[in-house]
Amino acid sequence: MPNQTGSSFSSNIIPIIAGTIVALSLFWAFRPIITFTFTSPNTTTTFNTGVNTYNIFSGPTISGHEFNHTHDPPEPTFYDDPDLTYTINNPIKNWDEKRREWLWLHPSFIPGIEKRVMLVTGSQTGPCHNPVGDHLLLRFFKNKVDYCRIHGYDIIYNNLLFHPKMFTYWAKIPSVRATMLAHPEAEWIMWADADAVFTDMDFKIPLQRYKNHNFVVHGWPDLIYKNKSWTGLNAGVFLIRNSQWAFDFMDVWSGMGPQTPNYEKWGEILRETCKDKTKPESDDQTGLVYLLLKEKEKWGDKIYIEDGYYLEGYWKEILGKLERITEKYNGVMKSERGLRRRHAEKVRGYSALWEAYLEGEGWRRPFMTHFTGCQPCSGTHNGLYTRQSCLDAMEKVLNFVDN
Repeated sequence: MPNQTGSSFSSNIIPIIAGTIVALSLFWAFRPIITFTFTSPNTTTTFNTGVNTYNIFSGPTISGHEFNHTHDPPEPTFYDDPDLTYTINNPIKNWDEKRREWLWLHPSFIPGIEKRVMLVTGSQTGPCHNPVGDHLLLRFFKNKVDYCRIHGYDIIYNNLLFHPKMFTYWAKIPSVRATMLAHPEAEWIMWADADAVFTDMDFKIPLQRYKNHNFVVHGWPDLIYKNKSWTGLNAGVFLIRNSQWAFDFMDVWSGMGPQTPNYEKWGEILRETCKDKTKPESDDQTGLVYLLLKEKEKWGDKIYIEDGYYLEGYWKEILGKLERITEKYNGVMKSERGLRRRHAEKVRGYSALWEAYLEGEGWRRPFMTHFTGCQPCSGTHNGLYTRQSCLDAMEKVLNFVDN
């Protein structure tokens, strides 16, 4: 009796191979338009980056997820474009598609992407004029590194100008823009001025609250829209989604900066718009208020004005509350054994226990304290404060955090 095994195997395997080749051909043909969908017995999170909607698995295993830092396929990406530049001079187009393509080729960076934050901060290149300025900047930087370490965020400290004319407060925009290009794996870029301090190390940024927004800044809508005040928000701390929307927005925002021929004209326009603005030059903060007032239909729906917690808190307002806050927290810890118990830093569950005690009380630790006007590096503080009052306040807040 003839052996039918080989004949049966051949007749079955040939169609399988052919089908596989066809499937792979279709896969590579339609790969650019595939949406990421990860199924699991845990959860699936949906977010969008402007024109793309991603369904990304987000579950308990993400904390142990490892990036593949050595995997870089030979397929071309936007990095191979000879016209690509990190400088602010050339607009970026089709970024959502380019970023999606890069993520597809680097799949180890996809899980958990909707929660991934890159913190960017920085200072000037040279040493501080204030004798204690460099020491203070080091402590401010350590504070940010501590927060990022606890919450698993990456951090970039930049002390170079990405555009030689975009100095002081304008320098943040090209820094953030370059970070977006260099880090397509980060969904959110968080800018924090050098003199802003994380005052609540346990607080987790409520990113889910901003799922339909691309820009988050601390402010007060009434001060912006009714009073047209340039202090209706503070641009020293903000979150911006890594998206084409962000590149377009920053192109318009930076168009009021000192690198443009209309810089002086913009100073006049901003002073005319915000009557309480005293300084003649165009600045990033008033420029942001201007865009909310004059181009709200274009940008406003994607900008979240956060006034529910201290995304950026004015130090004079916060300073007098610290003793009372400490007393309240200590009182809770004395009555709650779970909060009193020592534990390893990597164990996160204990910070969540605080929520039951903090809800509605109004005495939560401020998330961030910003020393607006103190100028710790230059020493040229605002005339409303004394040098010593600023130094004492910074020392007090930094010690509060370390404790």
